[in-house]
Amino acid sequence: MKYLSSRGKYTCDSAAMAIKMGLSPDGGLFVPERIPVLTDEQLQFMAGKDYKERAALVLGEYLNDFSAPEIESCVQAAYGGGKFDHPEVAPLHHLGDKLYVLELWHGPTCAFKDMALQMLPHLLTTSMVKTGEQNQVLILVATSGDTGKAALEGFRDVNGTRIVVFFPEEGVSQVQKLQMLTQEGENVLVAAVKGNFDDAQNGVKAIFSDLKMAEALRTRGFELSSANSINWGRLVPQIIYYISAYLDAARRGAIKPGEPVNVVVPTGNFGNILAAFYARCMGINLKRLICASNANNVLTEFINTGTYDRSRQFHKTISPSMDILISSNLERLLFEMTGRDAGRVSAWMERLKDLGRYTVEEDVRAKIKEIFWADYASDEETRRTIAQIWEKYGYLIDTHTAVGVNVYQKYREAAGDDTPVIIASTASPYKFGGSVSQALIGDKAGQWSEFEALQALEKLTGVPIPPAIKGLEKKAVRFNLSTRQDQMGDILLANL
Repeated sequence: MKYLSSRGKYTCDSAAMAIKMGLSPDGGLFVPERIPVLTDEQLQFMAGKDYKERAALVLGEYLNDFSAPEIESCVQAAYGGGKFDHPEVAPLHHLGDKLYVLELWHGPTCAFKDMALQMLPHLLTTSMVKTGEQNQVLILVATSGDTGKAALEGFRDVNGTRIVVFFPEEGVSQVQKLQMLTQEGENVLVAAVKGNFDDAQNGVKAIFSDLKMAEALRTRGFELSSANSINWGRLVPQIIYYISAYLDAARRGAIKPGEPVNVVVPTGNFGNILAAFYARCMGINLKRLICASNANNVLTEFINTGTYDRSRQFHKTISPSMDILISSNLERLLFEMTGRDAGRVSAWMERLKDLGRYTVEEDVRAKIKEIFWADYASDEETRRTIAQIWEKYGYLIDTHTAVGVNVYQKYREAAGDDTPVIIASTASPYKFGGSVSQALIGDKAGQWSEFEALQALEKLTGVPIPPAIKGLEKKAVRFNLSTRQDQMGDILLANL
């Protein structure tokens, strides 16, 4: 299968080349030349299989230049070996009535990013061999918190790779920051960026588009690639868990095979909900895709009005992984909603770059509104939702999942739709334990350090702190680099 740039000026002849490159030379994102549709026979076959077997089948639909043994090896490396603390990898938890929570945080860093970033290093190193690449691959990542740690853990000491992660200095939780700054491995580097996530992401994009930088890296034996969801190898594993969740819902009798389900996804960069869109395109009956945002509600405004405007106040919230104003993966959706009109997509992206905003035509907006519904939750609503879910179900959720639950409640009230729903739970509550503690304990928790709050939360709820987080504050800090956006390239070269 070939992979096309969303901006129309570049084509890859194979998935391996698209994964190796990460970003198209014309600035666009790679998309498959067609979206495969699963047959009824395939879905029936997968229904009785475990997560790894389902993953192999879905990946095979997109990575048809990979052999079956290569795919099976990548799947086993990602999801085998006890890396995930639940045998189902991504279990579906029934809260009550027709409400289900898809727990995506059972991996080694307690966040949904593990679902893809335990897979990507193996897809990438396999791709490097298949394309005859001799240089080491240099993974460059901008993170709003969870991607950084998950990428560092996924690529740690993987042969033929180096990984450099940039994160906003004051834009992540204390747990997220320490998870990155204490990261082990001989091939890893972490640096803070003065500013917000968009500053870090723009700095990374500038490095990717700098031809002189690319040549300087090649002379040192490195080829650039990305672990952000702009890389197709990062996005395609995320499609799997929506298909798997639907099959699990049917297996439990929550729905009959083929009946509709709604999906709620808390998202900032649009990659996670885009994966649900691709699952829908593959024949899974996901009726409405409900996009949940925090106060940085640029996606809510876009879905409801057709105007994307990044020129707005940036808010630091208690759901920091969604503190994003430039949602890179939206470009892939626009490519599909325009009937794959790369010219229109390119024009919008140029307007976003030059003017900070663009407005899609009514035909595109109408197609998006048929599938997506969007709203947002304030920090106060998020705290209140955490407390409500604990009181009603005895179930502990993090701040991002709470945004999803709150927006779903608004959808139910607005639409009166009682279709069974799956809410993507994107992180362990202990990733953001300070804020979760305040939601349950009150202002007193705000006087504690984040790690004191974790202990209080564990004592109150009886929910154990995950091993990946417990004792984190006692680990040695390995990295103390800090830089401005315009110095990121210099930091990169100075530390290779």
